[in-house]
Amino acid sequence: MADLLVTEPDYWAIAVGHLKRRDRVLRRIIPQHPNVHLTTRGVPFDTLVRAVVGQQISVKAADAIGQRLFVACEGELTPARLLQLGIERMRAVGLSQRKTEYLLDLAAHFESGRVHPGQWAAMEDEDIIAELTAIRGIGRWTAEMFLIFNLRRPNVLPLDDLGLMKAISLHYFSGEPVTRFEAREVAQAWQPWSTVATWYLWRSLDPVAVEY
Repeated sequence: MADLLVTEPDYWAIAVGHLKRRDRVLRRIIPQHPNVHLTTRGVPFDTLVRAVVGQQISVKAADAIGQRLFVACEGELTPARLLQLGIERMRAVGLSQRKTEYLLDLAAHFESGRVHPGQWAAMEDEDIIAELTAIRGIGRWTAEMFLIFNLRRPNVLPLDDLGLMKAISLHYFSGEPVTRFEAREVAQAWQPWSTVATWYLWRSLDPVAVEY
């Protein structure tokens, strides 16, 4: 799969300073994870494949399946290669029938030009989400993971993410269940750097960063 782009986002230091000033929890968490930041693979199709593969399974399982899929595509994970692979060979790497269908639909959208990755850098977050969620199997959560891990958009607040909601519950509500409204109230202090706050809260649960 595509190599990681490990350079720090140009907004990272500014965002960290803001969050440490505005949020007492992040003021404590951020220093526990020095010299790390959000990375990206930079290849839209690669990121979306990994996000679909990772839906509702552990990071370890997703990584294993993703690697087997990469090998099955002979080291070139492209829409054309995935379409050539077909259902049976994709199922053989450990994908469910549903995820296989989702990935083939994703590949077909890219191959036919029904999505416009060359334009995404200039588009608003919600417009990109609308384009991505027209693809079968890509809901808002997957689209938001794409905005975070591929485009590294600075102000994404993925309230459908169980890890983020768990971290908010743990750090801000003493482990009590938290509503989306309450999570949004907490996140007011993060604006306009919700992506960075979310990333550090994920790190508070698991120091090893997920890479899409």
